Amino acid sequence: MKHFDHKLGDYLQLDGANIYYEVTGYDNGPVLLLLHGGFGNLEYFNPIIPHLKREFKIVGIDSRGQGKSTRGTAKLSYEQLQRDVERVVEHLKLERFSIVGFSDGGIVGSRLAAFTSLPIEKLVTIGSRWHVKNTEPNRNLFLSITPDGWKQKFPGTYHSYQKLNPEPDFDSLVPALVQMWLDPTPSGSPNETVKNISCPLLIVRGDQDFILSLEMAVELSQLVKGSTVLNIPFAGHSTLEDQLELFMLGLNEFLAD
Repeated sequence: MKHFDHKLGDYLQLDGANIYYEVTGYDNGPVLLLLHGGFGNLEYFNPIIPHLKREFKIVGIDSRGQGKSTRGTAKLSYEQLQRDVERVVEHLKLERFSIVGFSDGGIVGSRLAAFTSLPIEKLVTIGSRWHVKNTEPNRNLFLSITPDGWKQKFPGTYHSYQKLNPEPDFDSLVPALVQMWLDPTPSGSPNETVKNISCPLLIVRGDQDFILSLEMAVELSQLVKGSTVLNIPFAGHSTLEDQLELFMLGLNEFLAD
């Protein structure tokens, strides 16, 4: 199965932005929609593609302002990212699909499952907050993030952004993302409306994840019927990078027909 490469995808013009997406895998297979986290892009999921046990049709989307997607003039919010995904799903005429979302991507996936009538078969969230109260332990950390500080600590994500984005503006992207993470309004986290999620939900977190505590994950599982918590040892926020084999065992079991 071909990996994402930011070469053979396409753009969809949405609310003043060009949203980039790629499709790979098997045309007639069940659809798997992949949503990356903050400062990332769709290539983040390339490590899982060779290890999937089913023959999926895989759709990856670069979130607004990240990867090869431009920002446009709309405010960056989880609600806006949700609308972007809805429009891509409509454009591709996806009849049924499952979602795997990492961090911000999982929050968007939770909003899609809670607020829309899209035919979502299964949802996987990885290290994803679900309530505005989840941000409180890290509020000061988020507020301390600056463009220069991020470049120094995570130069790989910065250089990837500069290379891929057709309209790079890292200095404005950083505060826009921080504002989105801390958004207390209805355009932010799904909060208690997660109770509306009716599809099976797999809540994945690394045992050393400082973004999503075990208590937060368990609380979410108690609110969503048919949900399961997968707490992966020896892993931090990005479990598929830290413990790919363990992550794939859980993912494949959950996505099994």
